[in-house]
Parts: sequence; structure tokens; C-alpha cells
Amino acid sequence: MRANLTPDVALAASLFEGLHERSYDGVGVTRDAYGPGEQAAHDLVRAAAEGLRLETDIDAAGNLYMTLPGSDRAAKRIVLGSHLDSVARGGNYDGAAGVLAGLAAVAGMQEAGFTPARDITVLAVRAEEAGSWFPTSYPGSRAALGRLPAEVLEVRRMDTGRTLAEHMRGQGFDPDAVRAGTGRLGPANTAAYVEVHIEQGPVLDTAEIPVGIVTGIPGSRRLRDARVLGAYNHSGATPRRYRADAAIALAELAHRLDDHWAALETQGHALVATFCVLATTAEAGFTKIPGEARFQLDMRSVQPASVDAMMTELHRLIPRIEARRGVRFELGAETTSRAAPMDAAVQAGLAAAAGGLGIPFRSMPSGGGHDAAAFAEAGVPAGMLFVRNQNGSHNPNEAMRMEDFAAACAVLTRWAAAAAG
Repeated sequence: MRANLTPDVALAASLFEGLHERSYDGVGVTRDAYGPGEQAAHDLVRAAAEGLRLETDIDAAGNLYMTLPGSDRAAKRIVLGSHLDSVARGGNYDGAAGVLAGLAAVAGMQEAGFTPARDITVLAVRAEEAGSWFPTSYPGSRAALGRLPAEVLEVRRMDTGRTLAEHMRGQGFDPDAVRAGTGRLGPANTAAYVEVHIEQGPVLDTAEIPVGIVTGIPGSRRLRDARVLGAYNHSGATPRRYRADAAIALAELAHRLDDHWAALETQGHALVATFCVLATTAEAGFTKIPGEARFQLDMRSVQPASVDAMMTELHRLIPRIEARRGVRFELGAETTSRAAPMDAAVQAGLAAAAGGLGIPFRSMPSGGGHDAAAFAEAGVPAGMLFVRNQNGSHNPNEAMRMEDFAAACAVLTRWAAAAAG
């Protein structure tokens, strides 16, 4: 490995600008999963990869592979990647930072005349933000790994009503091959997967540390379509004891679960619980007692027992609230994802790379889900680098500083060169 390898951060900066131009929606950026926004991003990045003379290919699910060939083409490859889709009216760096960091790393290797001993593939994964578009997790990366359940192809995109398979086919991909489990990646041919991503939270920025090395990705238990059924009635003429107020019942559940979350934290549990939606329905009017309320609940932790404790409390509280307030809860289907620890050797290699470069870092768990979890679950050694980010994520105000991104790119380049050497 050459010690003087320098990632091409200028290339990445130019691509960030191009992505913003192609996906700005007037408020933030929208790169819809398996839609024109995501496709425009893939087209831009593929053109850049071809300009670098990387080998490019697309699999049955539309994932984009951009490969710097190694001297031993039969050796297990190194994969550097992330996603290019976004939430609606999101920010420009979530996901894209990982793909562009990978391109910056291999471009720097090319410029230095460095040939790795094994292939290094930059992977642009489809639909990591599927939760904002389709009710599922990691369809692109799970398809790349040959592990996407066939039934997931029939889930429908929330805004179009069309299935995932229909969206794939509409863009020229092959959902039948995905259904058959024809993945490109796995433990047999992939030595490691590393994903650069903005932190999405305030920890690194508050601590004034540019880079984080991720220890694990949380699992989740989610209610996506839950509701409370009470009775509509006149808001002025109905005394309190005669009411079946769905909104107040839901508010009580939220308040009591928040109290339980606080209690669990005092016991050492690390978790998050979010009522992403908590609202009455369109039938509610200014002079009506709400007869129905809807909610979505997202609970996450690296430790499954912490999320289970919250769900146990939810089921303890609901019958008591129902009896007291004359309402009925319907929770709908629950979706889950498993926690994924990051590979210890990959973490150590990233720490050694950061230490060798004199770049401060912090080891920390992820708060959000990432494609690295799908790789870890498939048995591929996986790791993540966080980049300090201002103003959170999933909003138009993401404000990652390029000097912090450059630091992460430098760590990634040094790690990849050592791992592929």
C-alpha cells in the first residue's frame, strides 16, 4: 500500500453539485426510490465512473457496480457503497456521501497509479430509503445479496400504488431474476463492505469530532398503520364521562410510553421510540370529538431486549387505556429488522487508518438503519464510517462540511488500499 494515496474530493464535490441540480424540488432534494429522481442520480454517477474508466454493470434490481480491477480478479472483492435515493424533500448528503466517497477513493488510487491486489467495487444501492416509499427495508442491498424475499416484490409504493416489481420492470430491471435469488454479492466473493454516511444526529458535531466508526446498527419494531377507534360526537354537548375520544387515548399512550422510555434509560437501556405520525383523521372537524386517530410508531435499539421492553409496555398499557376511555386500539401488522453489529476487524482497520492519518474519531452505534446491516446479516464483514453533519438528516438543511467529508474519504482510502493490498 502506498502511504501517499489521496482521494479525489474535488470529483466528489462536483458530483454533489450535479446531484443537487438534478434533484432539487424547490425545498430540498427528492430522489424517489425506483423513480425518476433516483434514476437521474444513478445516470450521473455511472457517467462519472465511465469517465474514470471503471468497469460498470447493473444487476437485476438496478444496483450499480463500478469496479477498479485488481491484479487478482479471482480474489474476494472490497465493496465501498451506499445509496443514492432520498426521502421526499430531504438533504443532498444522506446516502450519496457513501457512493461519492467510494468514487473519490478509487479515483485517488488511479491518479496515484495504484493497482490493488483485489477488485474494489463502488456500489450504488437502490432504494435504501424504501421506508419512505415502500413498506420494507433494504430491498436493493438484499437483492444484491440474493436475499430479498419474493413477497417483498409485491409491496406497493405509498404514493403510486404500484408494486416494487412493477417499478423495477418499468425501469428496465428484472424482478423475476430478483425473485429467483440471483444475487451478485455474498461471503463467497466479498471480503468486506464499508459504507460512509453522514451521522444524521448531533453527537459528532457537539463533540467536535469529524469522523465516527460505527459499532452496530439498531434493530427495530415498527407499527406503520395503527389506529384508535372511539366515537365521533358533538364537542360542546358531550360531557367528559360520555366521551370515547380517540385523540386523547392516543395522546395518553404516547405520554405513558415516553415516561417508560425515560425509566428504561435510567436502567441503562439505549433506545429510541418515535411516534412518527400521531393524528386525527380527515373526518374530524372543529366541533367534533375525534372518533378515530392514527399513528405510526418506530422503536429502535442495538439491543433487542430494549425494544422488546417498550413493546411489552405498549401491550400492557393498551387494555387499560381502552377500558378507561371506551376506545379500541388496532395495531395492524408489525414490521421488524434485526440489529447488526459491525465487524470487529473492519472497525479495527478503520481505527488504524484514522490513527495513522491523525484524524480524530469516536466509536459509536448508529441510530438509523443502513445497507451495511443487510451485508452483516448475510455474513459479509461490514463496517461504517460516519461523517460529522450539521442539522441532522432527512431534511433540506443537511450541512455536511467538505473538510469532514475529506477526512472520512482519507480514512476510507487508506483502509481500502490496505484491505485490498
